[in-house]
Amino acid sequence: MLDFAIFAVTFLLALVAAVLYLYPASRQAAGIPGITPTEEKDGNLPDIVKSGSLHEFLVNLHEGYGPVVSFWFGRRLVVSLGTVDVLKQHINPNKTSDPFETMLKSLLRYQSDGGNVNENHMRKKLYESGVTNSLQSNFALLLKLSEELLDKWLSYPDSQHVPLCQHMLGFAMKSVTQMVMGSTFEDDQEVIHFQKNHGTMFFYFQVWSEIGKGFLDGSLDKSITRKKQYEDALMQLEYILKKIIKERKGRNFSQHIFIDSLVQGNLNDQQILEDSMIFSLASCIITAKLCTWAICFLTTSEEVQKKLYEEIDQVLGKDPITPEKIEQLRYCRQVLCETVRTAKLTPVSARLQDIEGKVDKFIIPRETLVLYALGVVLQDPSTWPLPHKFDPDRFDDESVMKTFSLLGFSGTQECPELRFAYMVTTVLLSVLVRKLHLLSVEGQVIETKYELVTSSKEEAWITVSKRY
Repeated sequence: MLDFAIFAVTFLLALVAAVLYLYPASRQAAGIPGITPTEEKDGNLPDIVKSGSLHEFLVNLHEGYGPVVSFWFGRRLVVSLGTVDVLKQHINPNKTSDPFETMLKSLLRYQSDGGNVNENHMRKKLYESGVTNSLQSNFALLLKLSEELLDKWLSYPDSQHVPLCQHMLGFAMKSVTQMVMGSTFEDDQEVIHFQKNHGTMFFYFQVWSEIGKGFLDGSLDKSITRKKQYEDALMQLEYILKKIIKERKGRNFSQHIFIDSLVQGNLNDQQILEDSMIFSLASCIITAKLCTWAICFLTTSEEVQKKLYEEIDQVLGKDPITPEKIEQLRYCRQVLCETVRTAKLTPVSARLQDIEGKVDKFIIPRETLVLYALGVVLQDPSTWPLPHKFDPDRFDDESVMKTFSLLGFSGTQECPELRFAYMVTTVLLSVLVRKLHLLSVEGQVIETKYELVTSSKEEAWITVSKRY
């Protein structure tokens, strides 16, 4: 299905290959600065492998050649945009497809939106309303899950190391499964089973980097065991979703979940299945990593943590958080925005050049894959003074927030999964920071792994102590 040449270290490269196979690009470089292919068949894939990740490759490429650059993925031309100014010239706010969802659909072998513009717009609205309605209906559940985690951490002695990545993945998994699929996942054993299957799927994505070749050249089929593990896990997940979709049709439940909004819309069962799968996968990993990085940064900045605690105390007092109060936690939102920026949470997104276009002085041929090098843009010192400093106060400036919205991380352009993650992480932080000091482990160095969503290479450990 996909014309991969080398699955170079990151899940992101699988996406690039998927899009390129589905939409072959022009062979013309159109005079755009960049590098020539290292190898005729693989293009610049060896250079990407050598760099360590697609993001790190793009950092070096933009440093050497400027804001608009080109390279070759296999025998296909790819253009990358690396500053806010050139992104402004290319971004189309009227696009109905989300690049994150498109990536996952390609990798899961689901069809991308194939209907007309009105059908795609309707489907997008149903998807977004599903997120909104499930958050509103399940806010008390989200608060309960946060308080359960707080109680667990309060039971630890001050010196105990807490495996942050593990706990945040578990918290995100429980939140997502219950809000997407309902009471089926109140039982911890069901959550554990579901988590195992999710883990198998993402493990398989990681395994792609070891396989070294693509689908068309047959190398993936040589790993029969791994392929079977992936397909079995996907089949089990789809079986669970199909069962829940069938149960929810034509019935009323006190708990409104994500699937209900899709069932109530004019979608067929396959569309409901695909959208439910995409949302459960994407929202889980984005939520887990946003929670993880937010807490990591708070442990290294006592001043930021103190300011966040003071806002929570002032806005909430002794009352629990409510959806209405979330809007008043402005500094908390700044902390989360700065977390997304500093962590480079989603370092690359992609769009297909539908028609021949122009960015700066360069012509981009039709059906060229255009990468938005968001990880490069988010660390550009001309846009973000002291870009490597974790400084939520920078988002006090409305123009900064406007730029962030343009990049798809806030406002009307933010993806539904990120909006979900912002809400979940806000509730969690309001519960944890009110009762606990979040502390770093002395001597720990957290190294970053750049994939579809940025994570730490190894477990991130913290300690906690009670506030008195």
